[in-house]
Amino acid sequence: MRALVRTAHGVYAVDLDDEEVVGLVDDSGFPERIAVREGDTMVVATEEAHPPLRVSHDGGVSWTDSGVGLPAARALAIAGEVVLCAGRNRLFLSEDGGRFWRALAPELPEIAAVALD
Repeated sequence: MRALVRTAHGVYAVDLDDEEVVGLVDDSGFPERIAVREGDTMVVATEEAHPPLRVSHDGGVSWTDSGVGLPAARALAIAGEVVLCAGRNRLFLSEDGGRFWRALAPELPEIAAVALD
């Protein structure tokens, strides 16, 4: 799987398995401060608090804090159980629906939006 990351310098493709920047790609539309898993009731939203994320598995009826230790979230994307969160210059990945997170190796120019491809 790869992430598409919109920055001030263009849109980068990042291989999530190898944690490497693949290169620049064409720009496209991105959701930014909220992500909804397609065909499901999982929603992830950013907030100005610590931890910086809120996760709902029931369409927003109830919420759980997520992302302890993550910086302020700038953008989000969801595909299956994979949740991608963008900080200012770094990506953070959860492969279990937002329970556990890890920082990815690449450091990028200032991030504006992300998408999963």
